[in-house]
Amino acid sequence: MTKTASVPARKAMLPSSEDVRRILGELDDSKVTAILALNVSVADLEQAALWASGAGDALGAEGRPNAGVVGQIVEILAPDEENDRAAAR
Repeated sequence: MTKTASVPARKAMLPSSEDVRRILGELDDSKVTAILALNVSVADLEQAALWASGAGDALGAEGRPNAGVVGQIVEILAPDEENDRAAAR
């Protein structure tokens, strides 16, 4: 019989705000909070980071980001990418 992790054990497995910033880069607190509210895993963060860096074709069918939480993370990150491009001009 497989045991399920207890609530405290599952919370310990969730990424911290430092993990989010380490994987996705420097983000403002509101974006980190929004991402953590999705109850993401480290794997979700890593997939979103790949998509945001332009490696998205490997993640989703037909060049679209994964549905679900990874897609939601990408949506949260998208405005930062637009602002970065505007600042680079």
